[in-house]
Amino acid sequence: MEDKQLQFDKSYLDMAEIWSKNSYCKRRQVGALLVKDKMIISDGYNGTPAGFENICEDEEGKTKQYVLHAEANAITKVAKSSNNSLGATMYVTTAPCLECSKLIIQAGIKRLVYRNSYRITDGVDLLVRAGVDVLFLSEE
Repeated sequence: MEDKQLQFDKSYLDMAEIWSKNSYCKRRQVGALLVKDKMIISDGYNGTPAGFENICEDEEGKTKQYVLHAEANAITKVAKSSNNSLGATMYVTTAPCLECSKLIIQAGIKRLVYRNSYRITDGVDLLVRAGVDVLFLSEE
């Protein structure tokens, strides 16, 4: 990988990390950016759907079933715009789950760069199987 692309990848991941701070979730804050033709076309962080209270966990500290993941928020946000994610790169602070990976594939996203691993790897495994270029860039 050329040095300039690696620098862009690190910078976009840093921006996704900053964006994750907008999440009200206590257990884990996740941020995502969609980049196409060197432009950020969408962003997202994990949280409740629009119009719901901004509380992600129930009384027992478990994540509520209807909380949206950062990747899903970024993909649905671009779907509401005049842009599209075909051929885009997604930058996300934590490896995607299986459900988000299905959305990533269907949205035509061709590259995924992530910073933090997750104990369940089926999402990343599916992306690799689908031919998505996946890059793990841990914080150095």
